[in-house]
Amino acid sequence: MESGTDRQDSVLPFHIDVPDSALADLRERLSRVRLPDPETVPDGSQGVQIRRLRELLDYWATGYDWRKIERHLNDIGQFRTTIDGLAIHFMHVRSPQENATPLLLLHGWPGSFLEFLKVTGPLTDPIAHGGDAQDAFHVVIPSMPGYGFSDAPTTRGWNPDRIAAAYAVLMRRLGYDSYLAQGGDWGGVVATRMGKQRPAGLRAVHVNFPEFLAMPPVSDEPAPEETAALAQGDVFAYVHSGYHLLQRTRPQTIGYALTDSPAGQAAWIYEKFLDWAAPDAFTMDEILDLISLYWLTGTAASSSRLYWEYAREPLGLTELDLPVGVSVFPHELTRTPRIWAERAYHDLRYFNDDIAAGGHFAAFEQPALFADEVRRFARAVAE
Repeated sequence: MESGTDRQDSVLPFHIDVPDSALADLRERLSRVRLPDPETVPDGSQGVQIRRLRELLDYWATGYDWRKIERHLNDIGQFRTTIDGLAIHFMHVRSPQENATPLLLLHGWPGSFLEFLKVTGPLTDPIAHGGDAQDAFHVVIPSMPGYGFSDAPTTRGWNPDRIAAAYAVLMRRLGYDSYLAQGGDWGGVVATRMGKQRPAGLRAVHVNFPEFLAMPPVSDEPAPEETAALAQGDVFAYVHSGYHLLQRTRPQTIGYALTDSPAGQAAWIYEKFLDWAAPDAFTMDEILDLISLYWLTGTAASSSRLYWEYAREPLGLTELDLPVGVSVFPHELTRTPRIWAERAYHDLRYFNDDIAAGGHFAAFEQPALFADEVRRFARAVAE
C-alpha cells in the first residue's frame, strides 16, 4: 500500500493502493456472514441492533466503494516517516497562507485520521470557507502507532508518553519550530503528555476530551457540576465500557475475532458511532470508510493494545503549566466542569462549555463548530 521505502529521517510520499484481492476477500466474507439471534429488547441496550447491522453489512457488500475514499486521500497527499524504529503515517496539508499556524491534530479509538477530513479545508484555507487569513493553519494529522497506515509496534512500550515524544520529533522533522497540538479521546491523552514533556516548539495544547476524566480531580465536597459529571462517568462505566475492559485486558483475544470477521469488526466500531454521536450523524459511507480502514489494515489488535499499555501506567492527574484550551461539546460522554480544568491546567487560556451541538467525535460530527473552537483557542494563545 506504500510508494517508496522508509529510511531513517526521511519523509516519503505514501500512496494507498489496496489490492483488488483484499476487496474481493472482504466481499466474499460478507456474503457468508453468520449473525446471532436478534436482541430481546426494542432498543440498543444490548448492543448494535441486528436490523441496523444487517443494513450496514448489506451496503458494505453491495454498494460501498472503498476506491472513492482511497482516491480522495491520495489526492490530498500522505506521507510516512520512521521515528523510534516505527514508520508513522500522516497527512500534511499546508495552508495557502505562508504564515499559518502549524497544528497537530490527534485522533483516538475507534477513530482515525479520517475524522479530520471535513475540517482540513476550513482550517487550512479559511478564506475559501468565509473566514479570515489570520485563522489559517498548516495541519499535520498522524495515524497513531498500530492504527491505519502507521506501523504496528512489535514490542511493548508504545504508551502515550512514547507516542507524544514521537510526535514532537515529527513536527521538528517537518520544520515546525512553533506549533499547537489538539486532541480528543486518545489524542487528548497524547496531547496532554506532549504538554507535560514540553518539547521545543510546542506552544499550547487544546483538548475536547481531557485525560483527567479517567480520574477526575474531584473536590472534597463536589459542586453540582462535578456531581453531574461524576454521574455521567458512572453511566459510561456501567453501560458503555465493555469494549474498554476487553481492550485493556485481552486485546489479543478480541483481535482474533475482529480480524477474522468483518461483521464483528463492523459491529464493534458501529456501536460507538451509534452511542456516542447524534442519531444518524454520519452517512453509511463515512462509517464504512473508517471501518474499512481498520479491516483492510488488520489493525483491530494493534489499535486495542494502546488500552493495555495505558492500563499498566500509574493513574494520576497530569497537571500542565503551558497554555491550555478546553472545548466541552454538549453530548460528550462526560462534560468537563471548568473547576476540574482549572485544577489540572495552571494556565487555562480558553474554556468553552456552551457549544451548540456535537459529542465525542466532534471534528467528524460537527466540523464547522470544531473548526471554530480551534480558531478561538488559537487566538487566545497567540503570541
